[in-house]
Amino acid sequence: MLDFRRILCPVDFSNASRHAVDHAVTLGEWYDAQITVLHVVPTMVLTPPILFAERPSTTVSRETNRRELGDQDREWLSPALKSVLHPDVVIDEGNPAERILAHAVLLQANLIVMGTHGRGGFERLIMGSVAEKVLRKATCPVMTVPPPAVATSRLPFTHLLCPVDFSPSSQAALQIALSIAQEANARLTLLHVFEWPSDEASARRVLEMSDYHRQWEAETRQQLAALIPDDVRNWCTPESKLGFGKAYQQILGLAATDQVDLIVMGVRGRNPLDMTFFGSTTNHVVRSASCPVLTLRG
Repeated sequence: MLDFRRILCPVDFSNASRHAVDHAVTLGEWYDAQITVLHVVPTMVLTPPILFAERPSTTVSRETNRRELGDQDREWLSPALKSVLHPDVVIDEGNPAERILAHAVLLQANLIVMGTHGRGGFERLIMGSVAEKVLRKATCPVMTVPPPAVATSRLPFTHLLCPVDFSPSSQAALQIALSIAQEANARLTLLHVFEWPSDEASARRVLEMSDYHRQWEAETRQQLAALIPDDVRNWCTPESKLGFGKAYQQILGLAATDQVDLIVMGVRGRNPLDMTFFGSTTNHVVRSASCPVLTLRG
């Protein structure tokens, strides 16, 4: 099973960040992980400033300013600092996304946990935001946590959803989902979505192929069952579901109706051309989900 040992949690004193800290602490306690809380002071105006607010310049020396920010972070984090985890607090400055990614590499982080802002999907995570840049470039899994105002999830997690398309990235995401489900003693649902043709005539022809439909459904359920190791069945009985239509709509719909607390999904590819997939299914889910989404790039 996967083991998170080093968790990086960027913060900006917002409610969204505090909510992300709560999730980082929960995971840290399960995995006995070292948590590093990172606060980045932007050295340039961000447009739009989605994750880290621009701070006005002062006459205080850079070192003094860092000490003051460190004290402010520790006071803000006092509930978490009282836990047995004793998170490290790091103050940095520069481009927030670049510094977050750099610290993730420096710390050899196994997971980044960060909050997203805004109520609407577009406001929460838009092109060019810090969160999206981290999602696109991080080499470790990233968990994005919606603000409390829109969150419907609970801690500790009781129900996980893992969309599976049988790609290496989705199978790697399944291993993370299995690990978290075991730590949380949570339900786990696997979802495979059959993308219907966009035009009505083609969709009708597919629907009429009932024999094909039954065969596909039986084979897909067997494939999903084969992904679960035998030892997992000693403590968990993952549920398999099939969806039809747009993948992101099926994922979000099931997450809402089944009161899912965490979505764990793989992202295909590491180069800009492969990010077309990110811009469709994964990006839609991260932008609109009312529960945290943990993504792993394949």
